[in-house]
Amino acid sequence: MAKLIYSAITSVDGYIADRDAEFGWAVPDEELHAFVNDLLRPVGTYLYGRRMFEVMKVWEDPKFAAEGSPAVADFSQLWRAADKIVFSGTLSEADTARTRIEPRFDPASIRQLKEAAATDLVIGGGTLAAPAFAAGLIDEVHLFPAPVSVGGGTAAMPGFRVDLELVDARRFSSGFAHLHYRVRA
Repeated sequence: MAKLIYSAITSVDGYIADRDAEFGWAVPDEELHAFVNDLLRPVGTYLYGRRMFEVMKVWEDPKFAAEGSPAVADFSQLWRAADKIVFSGTLSEADTARTRIEPRFDPASIRQLKEAAATDLVIGGGTLAAPAFAAGLIDEVHLFPAPVSVGGGTAAMPGFRVDLELVDARRFSSGFAHLHYRVRA
C-alpha cells in the first residue's frame, strides 16, 4: 500500500501562511529546494484543496521554471509529471494537465487510492490535511520550519491531537530545518 505523506513549509510557530495569507518567508533556497525535490521525486500523486492548487499551478508553466534555478526547473518537471487531485466545491474543471477535480474530500476514496497506488501520495495544505489526519489516512509528516515566527495565520497542523514519532531531523544553512515524523497509530 502506498503512503500518504503530508509535507509543509511552516513558520517556527506552525503556520503555512501568515494572517495576511502571505508566505514569501517560506521560499526555499537552492539547497532546501533540491532536498524537497529528492523527497518528492518518487511521489506519483499530489492532493490539494483549491487554494493550495491555485498557488501550485504556476509550476505547470515551463517558462516559469526556465527562468529559475536548477532546483526550480527540476521541481517543475516533477510537478508536471505527477497526477493532481484537487478537492473543490467551486472549481468545475482543471486548467492544468494530469489534474482532476473532486467536489469533496472523501476518506474512503483516499483509502482506496492508497491501496491501489504504485507510488506514494502527498497531501498539501493544512486545511485539507486536517480531515485526512482525522480519518487516520496520513502515514508520514515532513515539516520544514522556516527561521521566522509570524504570530498567526493558517495552521500547518490540525487543531486536534496527532501523535508523531520523530524519524529524522536536518538543518540547512539557510536556517530552515526538516522534521520527518511517522504518525503513531
